[in-house]
Amino acid sequence: MTAYDPYHGVFPAMATPFEPDGSIDFDQLADDARRLERAGVDGLVPVGSTGESATLTHDEHVEVVECVVEAASEVPVIAGSGSNNTAEAIELSERSAEAGADGLLLISPYYNRPEPAGMETHYRATADAVDLPQIVYNVPGRTGRDIAVETAVSLAEHENVVGYKAASGDLGRISEVIERTREESFTVLSGDDGLTLPTLSVGGTGAISVAANVEPERTCAMVETALEGDYERARELHHELGPLFRALFVESNPIPVKEALSIRGHGEPVLRSPLSRLSEEHRADLERILADLEEEPTPEVGAEA
Repeated sequence: MTAYDPYHGVFPAMATPFEPDGSIDFDQLADDARRLERAGVDGLVPVGSTGESATLTHDEHVEVVECVVEAASEVPVIAGSGSNNTAEAIELSERSAEAGADGLLLISPYYNRPEPAGMETHYRATADAVDLPQIVYNVPGRTGRDIAVETAVSLAEHENVVGYKAASGDLGRISEVIERTREESFTVLSGDDGLTLPTLSVGGTGAISVAANVEPERTCAMVETALEGDYERARELHHELGPLFRALFVESNPIPVKEALSIRGHGEPVLRSPLSRLSEEHRADLERILADLEEEPTPEVGAEA
């Protein structure tokens, strides 16, 4: 297993490519994993929200993890394995571990909307059952329930809970989680591309990024320069990427990112129902933004700015 405590850098939240008939395009998935690894990312995150995990069967879920693990030989694979059913989350986590995942990303229980006590019980049960590093994922816009700061701080004491993916949009709460877990082996990763740089500025250590699927080198350079303390260069890169950050969320994720990957020649923008293709208006905007980025020199990860 690859050691990473705490997590630093860029971890693309991978899309799951599909064939025109809706089956998984494993060749494209493996190509994506290798492409991102070559670009210098620090890990890969398959079968999360961006990976349309809600439409995958459990067997497909495991097959995607296995494919990415096999294709990515140099970076850790953090498998999305959360559910609103604790028993199901444990099963998916166990099967992801057997498939070779190095760590787990667990979305908070959606729809049931548990109170803080139930939220903590859910996460502790999974952390007790599966001996892998685990990241709790707070995205109340999808789940309908925020993970309370107190809950995150308490979970940080568990040896298997090593991080927190922050996608609440509330930088004050993100900062408080960082502040109150500084003495733990615990890290906070941005889950919102537009807030990655601000999150790094208050002590975050990286990002689980949608944009990194499309612009991995530039996203890695932004995060790397910020972690090195070069915020002037990091801000330049943040503003270069800003239009893309916004364009990737004009419709439900992963609709825009699949379109962007298609425009860049990385598979077809096939989605499983109930998601549908990006609108023509938004596709035209996305094409323009991607063309503008191609006109800018691509930063080399690790190179001097």
